[in-house]
Amino acid sequence: MSVSNGGLGKPVALLGRPGPARERLREALALVGAQVVLEDEPSAVDVQALRDAEPAAVLVALEPSIEDALEALEPVLTDPRLTVIFDEAELAARRDGWDAQRWARHLSAKLHGHSDVLPPGAEVEPMLQPEPGLPVTPAQLHSAAPLDLHLEAAAFALDEVPGDALFAGAVPASIEPEASPAAAVAAPAASVLGDSSTWGLVDEVSVVATPRSGPDLGSLATGDLSLVDIDETAATQPQGAVLVMAGIGGPDAIRRLLAALPAEFPRAVLVRMALDGGQYGNLVRQMGRVSALPVELSEIGQAVVGGKVYILSDGIALQLEEGRLGFVAGGDPASLVSSLPATESAVLMLSGASEAAVGDVLALAEQGAWVAGQSADGCYDPAAASRLAMQGKASGDPAQLAQALAQRWPA
Repeated sequence: MSVSNGGLGKPVALLGRPGPARERLREALALVGAQVVLEDEPSAVDVQALRDAEPAAVLVALEPSIEDALEALEPVLTDPRLTVIFDEAELAARRDGWDAQRWARHLSAKLHGHSDVLPPGAEVEPMLQPEPGLPVTPAQLHSAAPLDLHLEAAAFALDEVPGDALFAGAVPASIEPEASPAAAVAAPAASVLGDSSTWGLVDEVSVVATPRSGPDLGSLATGDLSLVDIDETAATQPQGAVLVMAGIGGPDAIRRLLAALPAEFPRAVLVRMALDGGQYGNLVRQMGRVSALPVELSEIGQAVVGGKVYILSDGIALQLEEGRLGFVAGGDPASLVSSLPATESAVLMLSGASEAAVGDVLALAEQGAWVAGQSADGCYDPAAASRLAMQGKASGDPAQLAQALAQRWPA
């Protein structure tokens, strides 16, 4: 059914099954001044009806029962001009009071493409300027960004909001692998895109090979080199992986990260995010729609293969044996970090990652691992990631972190 609030706000289509979740989302849209031009369950809407409504954004109360209907609407949802935002229906139905107002601020930021999620009247202190010739200190960096406000919000959310938060894709931006936290905090926020298996494309770079004369191989002294020596050296090189840790707000951040990784990324990506009810199969399907890399659910006894994304379910641990990683029974998050071969691995702490794991992650960084966290801007729960930034580790939005990984380990 098509509806209109008669306002001049951004036109939004609201899709979801009838019930409390859709009602809460309608209230949130009214709170941010959006104009609802279409409201219905996805199975009752076809592609033409959605196009005729001419929305600038689509807000979806996501649950497994509507996933097939959403796939039928993908010709519209994949339009790059359209902002598509997913919210877990179970969470939306329970959201009220202070948490509902905070979520509305995040919704407004995504609809209008900005990063201002502070409540009315909140003011951010201006960045402290160091004296000429002096570097910016961690304390100055902390005062430059509204981390306290984010941390306060996260503290309230930890006991009240389990599992997922807003879902959305993002346009990749650039970040140097060893960029300073100050540079990352200053990076502009990425715009929001919808859900599609075709998203996450990075800019293609054309390389033109210039013919040149090679060395005279006939005069090259081989000495004691042999093919066997090369194979033995390669066999001793430990296999690394990228461990992604997340929690509250994690699905949104993980989507944006995976959407920005190129299909040729050579490392395995291991995603660890606890879910209420253990609905990891749904998470595999949702991430598979945006990832250019194949996404699988981890299984005990399975070997870790590069170029794949593995969703780590409960009770899964890592084991490094003869230079190869594999999944074994376990489940202690600290063991996931310590099992990685440091010099060949990376750890990313995204929204909602456990602060208890920060010490283990920093210890792995001391051994040579590349460690980074999600920047506070637009991050639902930046507590753990902000601690990494305060220790001088790289920081950026998920798309920027994906580009840094691709630069560190090119295909």
